[in-house]
Amino acid sequence: MPPAPDRPPFTEWLAGHATPLTHLDPAAPLDDLEQLRDLLDGVRVVAVGEHSHFIDEFAALRGRILRFLVERCGFTVLAFEYGFCEALPLDAWTRGTGADDDLSELLATAVPIGLQEPARYLRGHNRTAVRQVRFAGIDIPAAGGSLLPALAPVADYLGRVDPETLPAIRHATTIAASFAGDSAAAAAPAWARLTTGEQDTLSALLARLLIRFRSLRPLYLSRADRDDHDTALRCLEAACHGDYTIRAMAALFTGDGLTADTSARDHFMAETLLWHLNRLAPTDRVVLMAHNAHIQKTPIAFDGRLTGLPMGQHLHEALGDAYYALGLTSITGHTADMRRDEGAPFGFTLHDTPLEPPAPESIEAAFADAGLGLAIADLRRSPSEGPGAPVRIRMQGIHQETAVTDAFDGILSTPVSSTTTDLEKP
Repeated sequence: MPPAPDRPPFTEWLAGHATPLTHLDPAAPLDDLEQLRDLLDGVRVVAVGEHSHFIDEFAALRGRILRFLVERCGFTVLAFEYGFCEALPLDAWTRGTGADDDLSELLATAVPIGLQEPARYLRGHNRTAVRQVRFAGIDIPAAGGSLLPALAPVADYLGRVDPETLPAIRHATTIAASFAGDSAAAAAPAWARLTTGEQDTLSALLARLLIRFRSLRPLYLSRADRDDHDTALRCLEAACHGDYTIRAMAALFTGDGLTADTSARDHFMAETLLWHLNRLAPTDRVVLMAHNAHIQKTPIAFDGRLTGLPMGQHLHEALGDAYYALGLTSITGHTADMRRDEGAPFGFTLHDTPLEPPAPESIEAAFADAGLGLAIADLRRSPSEGPGAPVRIRMQGIHQETAVTDAFDGILSTPVSSTTTDLEKP
């Protein structure tokens, strides 16, 4: 594309260095993605984001990228914005356990943010693969909607190694069951209706169980194997972070939240990914799928107010350049606006909402001004400062302010986004 004198330097760079892609279809040939091979040399974790959940184009692009990274680059793990504890049976399913139709039951209470097709792909791939691809969950249980998926395996483990704790875990489970939902949008208001005594009792029970669990490690390891111990401990930590996050979400909904308090969830996700990495072979490489707001490497802020420290910030600190954050965005189209509704299946409803035009100095405006369609740009090689350097990126229907070249290592932009607003449970 010839230079345009009136375009800022970043847009000129983008026009000359972004690579067009030719397909959205997840089943299409993968040759147009070959440039990713060199970009990801030395990278162990590739995070693939999306500016909104429930976007058809993002789901298709993530499917293509997953295929490419598995089939051509040898990636061996798919980590997903999905509960650590709930992922344990799903990992077994993707590697051949049970029947194909069991997936609907496994995901019956999960918010449908695009996990079904990647899971089906892994199961199909693993049928003939020389080296199977694992599935790993990294999130708190039910995305903050319930502690029960974490407490059940903890209770099972403690029943075998420390039955004296069963009254405490049963008490915690009874309280947790009283507000359990399928997402934080459903659980947080129900938790807020508990008495202060019930809320504090639950937190105290979980804290006491966690401290005892850690303190009695040698005893526990003498009664069960290390993998069982480590997994049960991580589930208990998931319950503690879930409890904290539900409390933080309830305060956020009423306007009483502490600064960046919901970051507890992102911290858990980062630590859980590192937990998995520590148990994998050094040659294993991970595809990580989560919202852009989770994978970015810079704090989340709106109107100058800090609202969150994302998972990607922690992972970048721990892994350096071995972590690559690829944000997905769109220039025009629609987004799925999530509106809280306690009567809805997941505590919210989706509304097909037109996107506003790209904001000035946004990465979307740069792609539009560069005349790019479906394209990917490696921001590690871009000018990070100077006129036109993007300082905004879409998040759902608005823009957040951040130095985009610091927040993301790459951006994949699609000209148009369209929404899936079907929240029916499988």
